[in-house]
Amino acid sequence: MNKDGGAAPEPPPGGEAPPGPRPSQKAKREAKLAAALRENLKRRKAQARERQDETKPR
Repeated sequence: MNKDGGAAPEPPPGGEAPPGPRPSQKAKREAKLAAALRENLKRRKAQARERQDETKPR
C-alpha cells in the first residue's frame, strides 16, 4: 500500500526490479546486521524458553 492509501504498483513483468539506484554498501551492511540481530534474538528467546521449561514443576 502506498502513502495515499492505494495499492502499491505491481513490479513490471519479467521479474526484474525497476531501474534505479542500487543499494549502497552501507545499506547492504545494515541489512545484514539487522538480519543477524533478528536471528540472535530468536535464538536467545528459544534458549530462555528452554530454561523456563526446565524449571517448571511437573
